[in-house]
Amino acid sequence: MDYQISVADSDIAFHCEAGETVLDAAERSGYSVPYSCRKGVCSTCEGGVVAGAGRSSVQGDVQGPAAHVLLCCLRPSSDMTIAPRKIDKREPVVRKTLDMSVYRVTQPAADVSIVQLRLPTGVRAKFRAGQYLQIELEDGSRRNYSMANPPHESDSIQLHVRHVPGGRFSEGMLRRLDKGHKLRVELPFGEFSLQDDSTKPVILLATGTGFAPVKSIVEDAIKRRLDRPLTLYWGARRVEDLYLAELAQKWHDGGKLKFVPVLSEPNADWHGRRGFVHETVLEDLGSLGGYQVYACGNPAMTTAAHESFLKAGLPDDDFFSDAFVHTDTAPAMT
Repeated sequence: MDYQISVADSDIAFHCEAGETVLDAAERSGYSVPYSCRKGVCSTCEGGVVAGAGRSSVQGDVQGPAAHVLLCCLRPSSDMTIAPRKIDKREPVVRKTLDMSVYRVTQPAADVSIVQLRLPTGVRAKFRAGQYLQIELEDGSRRNYSMANPPHESDSIQLHVRHVPGGRFSEGMLRRLDKGHKLRVELPFGEFSLQDDSTKPVILLATGTGFAPVKSIVEDAIKRRLDRPLTLYWGARRVEDLYLAELAQKWHDGGKLKFVPVLSEPNADWHGRRGFVHETVLEDLGSLGGYQVYACGNPAMTTAAHESFLKAGLPDDDFFSDAFVHTDTAPAMT
């Protein structure tokens, strides 16, 4: 049985098949709703149910009116009216499942590996800067990783993998990867992409390997010669955690963006900015009313940034996030 999903205060409506989530139905119908993990952890897809009923794999039975409902986990049991934080018309998502070959694995930091994958000859990966892919593990489970290369480098994929204790990919499978090893991936996923319909200056906010999608966004902007001011705030505990700081500094020195590294637990010889990365943004700018913010990395950071930036005048529609949450300790991203 199909259900009709209507969006409150709009003329948007689409069908949702039995057993299908509201997020999947929206994508299939050509609408984009902000989301990140697709597992009910990051809350990026959170919205309201104005009327109707359904069941969430995370929140249980849902009966409208209800707020703070995770649309990525909600399966309707009746026609439904929803109130997502944002919904836009877009071409229906076309995803590919590919068997990619490991070309190189390097380790720029003690707890970070960079995995370079090659596509089969003649095959190209189509994605937007900032999106992610899913790696299928041997037992059929999946892990999400952002693509760190820009879209024009479409014959290969670069992944930045943080080593998570007990992680089935990052601490298990990763150790066994040699050149030529095959990985099955599906792509693309995610809505963490630069909004080209705006000319507002951009704040890029990253912690840890949240730098990966930021790298893709910046290198894509450089390639396309976008004329928008970009400022990157990259937060970490120690300087060695800024594992590609030289690249970010090169962008800074070349005038492509402003780079502000921020350390929360620096050594005594650190002369740069200290503290929490989102608080450094507020110290520098005060009001955020004229900006767009793209925050990626630790979910505690993305949540704190969202709350404090809205209080500092940032419109909710100008905040975009991709929260990295761990699949092996919760249902989402390692």
